[in-house]
Amino acid sequence: MIPLNLGIRAHDLTAKTREELGEKIINYGFSHIQFAVKKSFPALAPDLTSISSGTASYIGDYLQNLGIKISILGCYVNLASPDPSIREKELNIFKHHITLAKDYHAALVGSETGSVGNGYTTKNYTEEAYVLARESVIELVSFAEKFGVTVGIEAGINHPLHTSALARRLVDEVQSPNLKIIMDCANLISVDNHQKQEEVVFHALNDLRDDISCFHLKDFVIENNQVKIVPVGTGWMKYDQILSFLKHDKPLMFASLEATTEPYVQAAVEKLADVYQRS
Repeated sequence: MIPLNLGIRAHDLTAKTREELGEKIINYGFSHIQFAVKKSFPALAPDLTSISSGTASYIGDYLQNLGIKISILGCYVNLASPDPSIREKELNIFKHHITLAKDYHAALVGSETGSVGNGYTTKNYTEEAYVLARESVIELVSFAEKFGVTVGIEAGINHPLHTSALARRLVDEVQSPNLKIIMDCANLISVDNHQKQEEVVFHALNDLRDDISCFHLKDFVIENNQVKIVPVGTGWMKYDQILSFLKHDKPLMFASLEATTEPYVQAAVEKLADVYQRS
């Protein structure tokens, strides 16, 4: 049987050195990670534009020698800030990560689209917010094309890119092979649609089938009339469709645990393995 190509968000593991991180990744049986140096090893990144190619190689070469891939180089910036100076600063951070992607041996550089306000605002659901985010993505993808790097954009319910249909629209309008979608089905769940999660997941997989580069695997519950993210295997997320897609439609596509810290990792891995085997 083709295995589930499972990884984890690196900063969900506690590690003070690259050696400790590598050892834990191998011990848990992961083949890849989502990595953001500022979150895992803040001393190596005094700020996000001062990360050197030496730092990227220090991490990337070491992990590659262990057979561990950086499936997503995480660079979560606000692509939709209405303040041009803030947006330019955020885009420059992302562009800097693009220049380092090959030193990290990273498959892609990823971000969500951010917010037009400070945190959640209903203005994120406007056409204006989408257009702002799209223009930022176009600028980043154009830059990435020069380096042969892929940009991964993740949809999320509280962001300008808040549905799989909008993600489909973004891919169609940008029209570049250097743009791919990071699929996180839990990010598409809301208080209003959580009882129809199978339908939400079905449309997401069908809308974006060949433009998905990798998956985040998260879990959720509804608490105090809000979506609360919980460790994988402890909530209401149904993984059957996702794991069937990964097994039969896109074998060995990268899939990463997210928001699942070490006390929950082993149980999450076993839960996903069980569903994957039966799918």
